[in-house]
Amino acid sequence: MNRSIRIAALLLSAAALALPAFAQSVKVTPLGGIDGEFCPQDRALVFEDPNGTRVLYDPGRTVAGATDPRLGKIDIILVSHMHGDHAGNAHNKAPNSGTCEAPDMSVSAMPNSNAANIAIAKKSKIVTGSEMPPFFAAKLRANGGNPADSMLARFGGSVTVAMRTPPTVTAMHSNGLDPDYIGGDLGKAMKDAGIAGDVGLATGYVLRFSNGLVAYLSGDTGITADQELVVRNHYNAKLAVMNIGDGFTTGPAEAAYVINELVKPTAVIASHANEVGTVGGKVRPGSKTEAFVKASKVTVHIPLSGKTMEFDAGGKCTAGC
Repeated sequence: MNRSIRIAALLLSAAALALPAFAQSVKVTPLGGIDGEFCPQDRALVFEDPNGTRVLYDPGRTVAGATDPRLGKIDIILVSHMHGDHAGNAHNKAPNSGTCEAPDMSVSAMPNSNAANIAIAKKSKIVTGSEMPPFFAAKLRANGGNPADSMLARFGGSVTVAMRTPPTVTAMHSNGLDPDYIGGDLGKAMKDAGIAGDVGLATGYVLRFSNGLVAYLSGDTGITADQELVVRNHYNAKLAVMNIGDGFTTGPAEAAYVINELVKPTAVIASHANEVGTVGGKVRPGSKTEAFVKASKVTVHIPLSGKTMEFDAGGKCTAGC
């Protein structure tokens, strides 16, 4: 009898030792303009898989170039679309330069983009959909990088780089390429005519992590049927990153509808507020950020710059929230 108990205890101990490999959390760190705040230009998030893979999403204008000390190792860069506040036509000169109300965007990243410059320096893969990969491949080639590091994942497709990189999903938004990325006589002629380059459709992403968490990154989008049919019904996303800024994207009420009725995740990280969302780390009364928090039926996490949040497989925040 005692021998049976000892064997059972050993088996339970072995099972317990095996659990952390499956129970580890995904770390999400916002790289915004001002530490501890949610500011108008904040888009960038770093997702760290339990296996160590680090994914930078929409570096935009608040990652202080490739030398930003907050970046660390970056394996994959995702860019939802080519607008300057996402790909990064300019950026701050250092973390915490400027103020939350008046973000620093004094360093030009043209004609390459902040995303391309970071990819070259970090030897990262840039995974995008639509017709964006050839653009990034050309920028990598022209600056000593490897054009093969610009990888395509069109709607519903995925590739494998350290982790199974995401399929792209529908994002209803424009995706014109600023002629300053092109430069020269052609770029000048396009700019004079008010014409943007065509790099195809904007995209959202679905990330699958090794602990089982599935996260939906909305990009800039309006309401789409795919948010229910694809993101929820097919991919079963438990964590969402949702743009709430209005005017250019879904506003707080529309974003809350997407979360409450279509995606129905366990939790959502607010993004792209285009406003001072917090003061002293607290949601600003009367803000769009507050409106979204109040309208959402699921837990809303505010991405305070530099503050790492951790999520389990079910999308529940286990630390840092």
